[in-house]
Amino acid sequence: MKPINDRVVIKPALAEETTKGGIIIPDTAKEKPQRGEVVAVGPGKDDNAMTVAVGDTVLYGKYAGQEITYEGVDYLIMREDDILIIL
Repeated sequence: MKPINDRVVIKPALAEETTKGGIIIPDTAKEKPQRGEVVAVGPGKDDNAMTVAVGDTVLYGKYAGQEITYEGVDYLIMREDDILIIL
């Protein structure tokens, strides 16, 4: 996959299965992760270089990006502006 312009492809982290105290979280109560790993980065837009790079772990907004499934794996495609922080 190669995104265009200022788009980024992110593989979301897995949802937490248990709490820190050891309580198992049922599937219906799991929250959508807001963290993931960048797997592909576009070339940028209007001669602006991209800030993120492949392999970066990032945090993004709760409703950011478009969900896709490619070869059986779930990904998010979003603009670089939707990324809040690089960890």
